[in-house]
Amino acid sequence: MNHEQPIIVGLDIGTTKIAAIAGRKNDYGKLEILGFGRANSNGVKHGQVLNIDETIKAIRMALDNCYASNPNLEISEVYVGIAGHHIKSLQTRGDIVRQKTEDEITQREIDQLVDDQYKTYIPAGDQIIDVIPQEFTVDNFQNIPNPIGYGGVKVGANFHIITGDKNAIRNINRAVEKSGLLTKDLVLQPLASAASVMGQEDLEAGVAIVDIGGGTTDLAVFYEGILKHTAVIPFGGENITNDIKTGLGVLKTQAEQMKVQFGSALSNEAKANAFITIPGLRGMPAKEISVKNLANIIQARMSEIMDFVTYHLKQVGLDNKMLNGGIVMTGGGSQLRHLIQLTEYITGLNARIGYPTEHLASGHIEELAKPTYSTCIGLILKGFSDYEHNRKQFEKEYRKVEVPENLRKTEAMEVEMPVSEESTQLEKVRNRKGIKDFWGKFKDGIIDLFKEEEDKAL
Repeated sequence: MNHEQPIIVGLDIGTTKIAAIAGRKNDYGKLEILGFGRANSNGVKHGQVLNIDETIKAIRMALDNCYASNPNLEISEVYVGIAGHHIKSLQTRGDIVRQKTEDEITQREIDQLVDDQYKTYIPAGDQIIDVIPQEFTVDNFQNIPNPIGYGGVKVGANFHIITGDKNAIRNINRAVEKSGLLTKDLVLQPLASAASVMGQEDLEAGVAIVDIGGGTTDLAVFYEGILKHTAVIPFGGENITNDIKTGLGVLKTQAEQMKVQFGSALSNEAKANAFITIPGLRGMPAKEISVKNLANIIQARMSEIMDFVTYHLKQVGLDNKMLNGGIVMTGGGSQLRHLIQLTEYITGLNARIGYPTEHLASGHIEELAKPTYSTCIGLILKGFSDYEHNRKQFEKEYRKVEVPENLRKTEAMEVEMPVSEESTQLEKVRNRKGIKDFWGKFKDGIIDLFKEEEDKAL
């Protein structure tokens, strides 16, 4: 266990749920989850905090649940996700002419370049949330991913600047502070989700992350290792539930339940003769609802969300087969049946579901590997990125906090089982890691390898 590392906490303030997850990197650079709590969210609509008191209640409840999962935790600072339709992004360009041209370019000069971008003119009422350098240039050399160590007279970069509404940001910060916490940083939700479900090879192949949350669908597009575009689409799972409620004349809780249990994003796949019986209200006769109708409603709204995704991809010229990594869907809404087929049909790109297991240590409970927690786990990874690059001050935690039993996967069988061909194949597909990595593990002892493979393949 690596006690040199700080414990970092992600707080995902969503439209349907608020999640608080505490994590620390182990000796292998993987995240061990030390605490986990969630609560239903009431004060947030379309990703924006509207009712501060309700949001504070929900944050405190999520925190209490997190402490209940591990009483040894002390949480004071959190990384918080931000979304909402007010989020905008713009591209800028910045250059500096260097004083000491004979020296190599240093991190300080890069930091200076980034800091200068915070002076970019943006409309009144907005505020810069993040400045992300894309490719750098040094004199006449272009497309340099990292210019540190180069020599030259002039260094510059293209930047992706993310802005948000000042009031919306103030509301988030106020809700967090009144819950007794400090916001260490605000992170754009699609970037957090991207961090948790992607590896380096995805970034280079080119990929669009579509995070379907309760109130919003967040989009981040990467191409050749560079963030090309971000957007927040103001529709999510909540809209589908409301459409079902209105379209079929049922209660919201019934609509949600039907969506999760019987819903499909493709009406062609729904059985024409299947019906759901819903008990009538206060002595009213029971209602028969066609599974086909339910799927029609879901497909209509999902198609609209995917049309937005296609529109954004067109805007940055990455809509036709340029993204070799295709579309990676995550967030709670990505668990809808047949969504992959619908997405592939509308966008013309390959699609898959992204699970936040890419950077998680093995042996955690299944719940944490759900796409619902991609944003929250990504927030912790963003914290570690800050820590590793000395971007912020961290108190080093030397307290002994272990992974609590209730967050560990319970081993059903302690017997060493031989790995079947099929599970090894599945493992390779699941991890999509190079052979190097495989042999590295192989050296660590064949028995351990088999045990791990079994765990992951389960």
